[in-house]
Amino acid sequence: QVQLVESGGGLVQAGGSLRLSCAASGLTFSRYVMGWFRQAPGKEREFVATISWRGGTKLIADSVKGRFTISRDNAKNTVYLQMNSLKPEDTAVYYCAADGRGTNFPSRGSMGYGYWGQGTQVTVSS
Repeated sequence: QVQLVESGGGLVQAGGSLRLSCAASGLTFSRYVMGWFRQAPGKEREFVATISWRGGTKLIADSVKGRFTISRDNAKNTVYLQMNSLKPEDTAVYYCAADGRGTNFPSRGSMGYGYWGQGTQVTVSS
């Protein structure tokens, strides 16, 4: 079955950096749009970034634009989220997701993402 396993979360001071990784298995990774979402305590899950099959199209949330970068390595079945200049408001559980609709159109909406990882905690201290 499809498995998405996130790693790389942790505690970091404001202004610091983290790189999240999501290793995928059980799917033809290169044919899936991949996304990152996050959910802070007491808040709804929100879109962070998404990337097309070969990485030619990337969408980034306005709240993290210029600080976060999404990338993928299809040879390693892995998608990354590089997070720089972290702020306390970036504190959340970060989830990796795979869009199972079979299209190569990255979407900010979560409904098309049929597969989700267990999440990794990112905590940014002030």
